[in-house]
Amino acid sequence: MPSRKKLGLALGCGASKGWAHIGIIEALENAGIPIDIIAGCSVGAYVGAIYAGGGLRSLKEFVLRMDGKRIFSYFDMAFSRSGILNGTKRVTELFSMHTNIKYFEDLSIPLAMVATDLERGEKVVLKSGNIISALRATMSYPALFAPVKMNGCWLVDGGLVDPVPVGVARAMGAEIVIAVDLNTRIVSRRKNIPTGKNDSKNQFVSPEALEAEKNERNTITKRIFGYYEAIENNIKNIHSSTRQNDAATPDIIETITTSIEIMEERISRINLAVDRPDILIQPRLGELRMMNFDRVSHAIEEGYIGGQEKILDIQSLLASR
Repeated sequence: MPSRKKLGLALGCGASKGWAHIGIIEALENAGIPIDIIAGCSVGAYVGAIYAGGGLRSLKEFVLRMDGKRIFSYFDMAFSRSGILNGTKRVTELFSMHTNIKYFEDLSIPLAMVATDLERGEKVVLKSGNIISALRATMSYPALFAPVKMNGCWLVDGGLVDPVPVGVARAMGAEIVIAVDLNTRIVSRRKNIPTGKNDSKNQFVSPEALEAEKNERNTITKRIFGYYEAIENNIKNIHSSTRQNDAATPDIIETITTSIEIMEERISRINLAVDRPDILIQPRLGELRMMNFDRVSHAIEEGYIGGQEKILDIQSLLASR
């Protein structure tokens, strides 16, 4: 009997929209669809690495508990020439709290991450060595996070050149590629979407997450929440002191993130037209901006729905010879 085709996931960038990847992976798992290869960019690389390291359930429980508005409090303030935040230490904690794996070679599923060479403007594929270093590179959002130097090159977010790395997944041996594009303006079918802290408690909360919420947070989570409360306040104070009087004027963070979001959306359209995936999943998250980290359960739910809608098509491709 011939072996089945290898299936690869190309998990795209999208900052706060990236929690949709959790829902999509869960939909595939629930349908018994195997995942053989993962190529990820930015938050897609982060979720993919944790899944390949066996920690997806832990990640889901954590982000559902987290008040997403405090996301920047997890990173070190740098105020260097090249970025406001330096995330190396915190990325290590935020990855290691979900899995003990440190190197690509130890993952249960082959994984590659995409970064951008800041000098040459070219795509760099990272698929060996230390996972944390690669995550810092692929997640180095320009102007917000300081770039990472690897092998003599300064690397930043891979979304600048390849927001949804379909070609990378194929190069790794995937015969069927499922691409997840988060950079669309397709809005949710739901008319009323709660906002703020109650969002993660009233929508799509799994029994496991509810049980976890009843228990005390684990030691590392409590330490992060407490220690970085001061950093959160500092960021708010600096942000407030530099705001212009005109409240309608976009602030610097909004300007940067929205500009890059527009650019990544255009690049995604071009790349996906040239290197077409076999299955394209585009969760309905168009109403979210890249820094809406307080919509965690909504993003997961829309990802799950988007994955479910493609199950029959995926099963058909896997069954074909």
